Amino acid sequence: MIVLAVSDLHLGRGKYLSNGQLNIVEDFGEDELFYEFLDHYCTGKFYWASIHLVLNGDILNLIQIDHAGVFSHIIDEEHTKKSLQCIHDGHKKFFAAIKNFMHTPNKKCTYIIGNHDNGMAFVGAQNLFRSLTNEKIDFAHMLEIDGIHIEHGHRFEVVNTVPQKKYFTTGPMGQKILNLPWGSLFCIFILPRLKKERPLIDKVRPMGSYIKWCAFHDFFFFIRMLKMVLHYFIRSQFITGNKNNNFKTTLGLLRQITIYPKYAKKAKKILQRRPHLKVVIMGHTHLQEWRRFPEGKYYLNTGTWNQIPSVDAALHENITKFSYCTVEVHNKTGTILNASLNVWKGKWKPYLAEAQFSSKMN
Repeated sequence: MIVLAVSDLHLGRGKYLSNGQLNIVEDFGEDELFYEFLDHYCTGKFYWASIHLVLNGDILNLIQIDHAGVFSHIIDEEHTKKSLQCIHDGHKKFFAAIKNFMHTPNKKCTYIIGNHDNGMAFVGAQNLFRSLTNEKIDFAHMLEIDGIHIEHGHRFEVVNTVPQKKYFTTGPMGQKILNLPWGSLFCIFILPRLKKERPLIDKVRPMGSYIKWCAFHDFFFFIRMLKMVLHYFIRSQFITGNKNNNFKTTLGLLRQITIYPKYAKKAKKILQRRPHLKVVIMGHTHLQEWRRFPEGKYYLNTGTWNQIPSVDAALHENITKFSYCTVEVHNKTGTILNASLNVWKGKWKPYLAEAQFSSKMN
C-alpha cells in the first residue's frame, strides 16, 4: 500500500470572480496539474495498486469565501455548504481529479480537517463533498495507519485551534456555528484588506522578517497594516460568538504570526510518546521539511502548492513547489518499506524525490 499525502492547497472561488475580476484571495491555480498528479497515481502501474490518498488539511479555504461581498465569522452548516459549492464551481477539474482517482480499484481517501477548512467538521459539508467526489471518502482530525501518524499541525498553535470539546458554539440566532480561533478571525476580517494591497502577504516566509522589511522599505504600508492589526486586536475582544477572547491569547497571536514555524520538535515528541509510530506527516507551515530521528524514524512536512514569495517583496521572486509525501507499506506485514518527500513535475517527468528514505525502519 502507498500512503499519498498532500496539504495546504487553499482552494477558493477560482482564479476569476463571476464579474471577470481577478480573485485576490484565491491561492490555487493548478487544477490541471493536480489532475495529472492524481491521474498518474491511478493509471499505468498504479491502476491496481492500493493507494490511500490523504488530503492533509487546508485543502479548501472555506473561511475566506465571501457571500454577496461579505466575509462572515458566523459560520454554520448551511454557510459552509454554500462556500463549498462556490469552491467546486471554481475548481471543477480539481474535484474531477479526486472522483477519477476514487473510481479506480483499491483506492481510498481521507480528508484531514485543518484550520482553513474547519467547516468540514459539519456532517452536511462532508456529505456534500462526497456527492461532488466519492461517497467513500472519510473525514478525520488526524489519522494513524500502519505506524504513520498524519495530522495538519495547526493544533500546536494556540491562535489557530480550539479544543475539540469547544469546536462549536451557539450563534446569534441559536444556530450551531464554528467557534473560530483567533487566527481564523484575523483571516476573515483583516487579511482580505491587506491582500488588496499586497496579494501575497500571507505567503511570505518568514513573516517576521517581512514585517521588519516593511518597516524600512515599505513604511506607509507598514503603518496602514499596523493600524489595521491594532484595530483588530481591540475589536476582536467583543466579536459576537467568539469564545476565545482574552488578552493573553491576543498577545499570543501577535507573537505567533511573526514566528518561522517548524514542527520537527513536535514530531519528535509524538514519536517518543508513541513508540509504535515510525513516521509523522504534517502540513500547515507551508514549508517542505524532513528530519531523521534515531531508530529510523522520520518527520515529513508536505509543504504547499501555493507560492512562497521572497522576503524582499520588491524583487517579485516566488518559489512554488508542488510537494507531497509518499510512504510505502508492505501489504501483508504492515511494515514501512520507504518514505519519500517529492515534488510533482508534470506527466512527462512525474516527480523529483527531494528526500528519500529506504526504510528498514525498525
